[in-house]
Amino acid sequence: MSITQQHLLDTYRARQLGTPAPPAPGTHVPAGRPARERLRHVLRRWPLRRARPVR
Repeated sequence: MSITQQHLLDTYRARQLGTPAPPAPGTHVPAGRPARERLRHVLRRWPLRRARPVR
């Protein structure tokens, strides 16, 4: 299940129960760290994958 699908399901459940809807994905930023720095940290650890040539 993708993040978007989970968010839609959570929003639907919140409406059914009469509770506030959850925040949209990507709107939360960890306290004290700008989102830009977090993205750099994640991208540094991301393995570089190169497309394999088609034979």
